[in-house]
Amino acid sequence: MDFVADESVDGHIIRALRSAGHTVKDIHETDLGAPDVRVLEIAHASNTVLITEDKDFGDLVFASNSPHSGVLLIRLDGFPPPDKVARVMMVLGHHINELQRAFTVLDRNKVRIRKHP
Repeated sequence: MDFVADESVDGHIIRALRSAGHTVKDIHETDLGAPDVRVLEIAHASNTVLITEDKDFGDLVFASNSPHSGVLLIRLDGFPPPDKVARVMMVLGHHINELQRAFTVLDRNKVRIRKHP
């Protein structure tokens, strides 16, 4: 699967995704400092799921109704990088086909997937 990773995403996650065969456009490498709305546009234009650790994308999607192709919000503050990687890979293993056009939140206790029309 193809992803766009916001600059907030832990590099360990990006490397793990690439190692698993996923294509990841890292905003930190290509568009550092781009405003969140631009990052969401980049992901949407390429029909890819945006991975982020920035809760502001929830406001863009739900309050501003910004178009998107899917967002995976990782809310694992305080987790060591290997644990974050393991949780993200677990979500992909179980829910990868549900991420397109959905707003997905991964936190310490659960995964919430909210389909967006």
